[in-house]
Amino acid sequence: MKNWWYYYKWYVICGILLGLVSIQLIGNAFGWFKKEPDIQIAYIGETPLPEDTISAIEKTFSSLAEDYNHDGEVRIQVNQYASGSLTDNSAETAEYRQAAELRLIADINDCESYFFLLEDPEAFQKQYQILASADGTCPEATDFSASNKVFIWNTSKVLSEAYLGNYQTTLFGQETTGSNQELVSSLYLGRRCFYESQKTENAEECASLWNKLKGDN
Repeated sequence: MKNWWYYYKWYVICGILLGLVSIQLIGNAFGWFKKEPDIQIAYIGETPLPEDTISAIEKTFSSLAEDYNHDGEVRIQVNQYASGSLTDNSAETAEYRQAAELRLIADINDCESYFFLLEDPEAFQKQYQILASADGTCPEATDFSASNKVFIWNTSKVLSEAYLGNYQTTLFGQETTGSNQELVSSLYLGRRCFYESQKTENAEECASLWNKLKGDN
């Protein structure tokens, strides 16, 4: 064994290192080592939100939520599904819009996002009918209205008084800056309902947070 180890130890060590690297790569590809978010929020609008704004929203919700999945970290994830300008009918925009819609449908089907940050809640509800009624239940089959299912960001005392800082982004080659709070102030926040037994992770905790954001508690 001593002779064998003397001649082959570097093969063994290299094999072990290669195995560890392979496990790391495969694990990253399949999300084995990735911490799951406690809350996911879907943004649906024409123009993507700047990264600074996304970060500010995630930090705000992190300060309001808790470690629901008990992994030692409060993690919020905003999923962007921007359609591009609805008046732009170019092939590139149409392809971009279709890709965003497919990702949104996958999000809905897999019950990933509990909260929805919307530019046009009426259009969203007419297309997907996924926004929960005021009591958290699913709307009736004939109810495609967003009425009493959403509230505007700046009408929430908790959200409107949060410090979000500023954003800086480049659009059409021009650097743009502004207030994150002003940018999101007119967006609507809604929550999803569940037609089947499958639910979003930490749905009950998210429901309690929804009440806090609305000011029901």
